[in-house]
Amino acid sequence: MSHFTLHELQCFDAVIRGGGFQAAALELNRSHPAVFAAVAKLEQQLGLGLLDRSGYRVRPTEAGRSFHRRAHALLREMEGLRTHAEQLAMGAESELHVVIGDFCPRAEMLGLLGRFFACHPDTRLHLHFEAVTGPWERLLDGDADLILHRVDKRDPRIEWIDLCKVPFIPVIADSLLPAGAPRVLEPEHMRDYTQCIMRDTARHTPSSDYFMLADAHQCTVADQLMKKDFILQGLGWGHMPRFLIEEELHDGRLRSIASDCLPGSIEELVAARRRDRPHGPVLNQLWRHLQQQAPMLQSALKSD
Repeated sequence: MSHFTLHELQCFDAVIRGGGFQAAALELNRSHPAVFAAVAKLEQQLGLGLLDRSGYRVRPTEAGRSFHRRAHALLREMEGLRTHAEQLAMGAESELHVVIGDFCPRAEMLGLLGRFFACHPDTRLHLHFEAVTGPWERLLDGDADLILHRVDKRDPRIEWIDLCKVPFIPVIADSLLPAGAPRVLEPEHMRDYTQCIMRDTARHTPSSDYFMLADAHQCTVADQLMKKDFILQGLGWGHMPRFLIEEELHDGRLRSIASDCLPGSIEELVAARRRDRPHGPVLNQLWRHLQQQAPMLQSALKSD
C-alpha cells in the first residue's frame, strides 16, 4: 500500500459531504477532473472501492463510510493543529474589534473592558455598538473579534460564554393610558398605541421581528436609552431590559403590561467569538477574563 496524501483525503471528504465531485470541486476551488483523479488515486493506493459510481449520484460503499469516519476525524485534528500553529505564530494583537449589542449593560461592560485594556496598552480597542442582528452579522462577516449580545447557540461556527440573563418587560407610561383602562391589556388594546422598536443595524442579514405586534403603529429608535425616553414621554410603549427601568417601575413612571398575551422574554447575554478562526494571545486573555467576571456581572444585574 502506497502512502496517500492529505490532499487526497480532503478531496474524498469533500465528495462525501457534498454528495458529488462537482460540489467538492466548488468547495475546494479545484477542477472536477482534479478531484476525481485524487479520489481515484486514493482508492488505488488503498486497494479499496470507496465510492459506488453506478447510480446518478455517487455514494460511499460500506468500506468508504468506515474509512470516511476515521478520515474526517483526522482532518478535524489537522485543522485544529493548523489553527494552533497560527496562534503560536501570532504576537500580541495590535488591535481588537469588540461589538456591544443593544441590551448589553453598558456601564458594567465598559468598566470591565476599560480595566482589562488598561493592562494591555499595546492593543488598541475598537468598540462598535450594534443592534438586533447587527452584532451577529459583524461576527460572521469577520468584522468583529468578539461580540457581547445574543447568539444562536446551535451554530457550530461560534463559541460563547454565558454572561447573564436579561429580562425584557413590555412597559408603558401610566399617563398614556386613559382613566379606567384595564390592568391587563390585550394586544387589541395596544394596537391603538405606537410600539417603539429597535432599529436593526444588520446590512444584509434578514431582520428578526423581536416582540413586534402585528398591525401596530411603529417607531424605530437607535438604542435602548432613546427607546426608554420615548416611552417615558408618553409617545408609545415597548419592551425594555429590566435593569434599565427598575427605578421607573418602582416610582410608577412606567407600568408593566406583561400578561399571557404580552409575556416579555428573558434574553441570554453572551460573549461570543468564532470557533473556526485562530485567536491571538490578547483575545484569549480577554476570553478568560470574561469567564472569570461573569458571576460578578450576574450579581450586579441580579440575574438568575
